[in-house]
Amino acid sequence: MPIIKSTYKPPYIFSNMHLGTIYSAKIRRASKVNYERERITTSDGDFIDLDWCKSKTPSNKVAILLHGLEGNANRTYMKGTAHHLSTNGCDVVAVNFRGCSGEPNLNYKSYNAGVTDDLDTIVRYIDGMNKFKEITLVGFSMGGNLLLKYLGEGRTLVNSLKAGVAVSSPLDLKGSLARLSESQNWIYRTKFLLDLKQKLKDKWKQFPDEQGDYVLSRINSLLDFDNVYTAPAHGFKDAYEYYANASSLFYLDKVTLPVLILNAKNDSFLSPNCYPHKLAESSQNIHLESPSLGGHVAFISHGGTYYNEHSTLTFINERR
Repeated sequence: MPIIKSTYKPPYIFSNMHLGTIYSAKIRRASKVNYERERITTSDGDFIDLDWCKSKTPSNKVAILLHGLEGNANRTYMKGTAHHLSTNGCDVVAVNFRGCSGEPNLNYKSYNAGVTDDLDTIVRYIDGMNKFKEITLVGFSMGGNLLLKYLGEGRTLVNSLKAGVAVSSPLDLKGSLARLSESQNWIYRTKFLLDLKQKLKDKWKQFPDEQGDYVLSRINSLLDFDNVYTAPAHGFKDAYEYYANASSLFYLDKVTLPVLILNAKNDSFLSPNCYPHKLAESSQNIHLESPSLGGHVAFISHGGTYYNEHSTLTFINERR
């Protein structure tokens, strides 16, 4: 019964979910890490940029970090985890999804919450280096959903892949869209939409024939964006078909490796389905921790290292 009784308590001022979320994303000072960039080519002729952070000591373990919507390897949550793992004997590779590394990707399609082929390419590339005996996947928000879907799709996984950690992950994309549409979340969805529309504007400059009759001014919500771009660009008839296909909730019962899902109960991005207690109670692989507080990727702790960073390292070490 892998339900984890949480001991997390934030500093009192960060008990407010929005204050914790905004502080962690915009105010927290990013940990200093020395990235070395490597570009790999995908089977469809595109590219993915990987930022490596080597362990302070020789290591045969590596963690692959997956960022959230419109994130990248330089987000504070990515750097914080990279710093903590690399100073504790684990190499890290921070993934920049297509179009997220500071340079537009080459194809019309880019990334989404459920496109796992690129993740499989990355995992197999790293496994093929014949350097690491243990690979762990660590995902944040959308990246957490992606890794859980990947592990539950039933594909053949490399033997070196040992575990996964999903932090603040929207397991039910349709439900999470409904949460983000609430008035309390206007600042988050507005920022997401502004960033996504700018990228789409640039994408239409690359591929003018794809724009059709669409105009950016008619995209007024995340649902609109997914209907106009995400779904058709990635082979779905509409946003709802995309959400149904990409939501990891529908793949969790087939996960065959140990995974930790760390979702705070006061995360304003998450719907009730993002806390699969019944499944975790009967599963040997799904370890669910749902602290009362923690916001969205906002597990602030005294001392600088976040609770999710400590938990990730502990979970990785326990799988040895």
